[in-house]
Amino acid sequence: MKLPIYQFIHVASMVALTAFTFMAFANPDPKGRRRTMMITGILSTLMFIAGFGLISVLKTSYPAWIWIKLVCWLGLSGMAGMAYRKPESAKKFKMITLALIVVAIFTVYFRNHF
Repeated sequence: MKLPIYQFIHVASMVALTAFTFMAFANPDPKGRRRTMMITGILSTLMFIAGFGLISVLKTSYPAWIWIKLVCWLGLSGMAGMAYRKPESAKKFKMITLALIVVAIFTVYFRNHF
């Protein structure tokens, strides 16, 4: 596939994953858990596949910024589940989620410095 397609899938799935994660923080109702977990799992997988598609299209090796983004992806992928398991800690998890997103975006723009 072409670069813009991978970029679109990667960014769109990241935005949607973030939205569904914060939705889970806002309303950790057990009735919506199954649906939210399925959607965030699919979006997380799409983001992962598109990210590695970008790496292959850009012919990039695996420098430190990719490992940083993998840690951010893994953390973000688990946050919706944490919203349902520990709703009393939602404030802490929101801050962690926001920090993971900021670090991931930072590494995109400053990846040549790692």
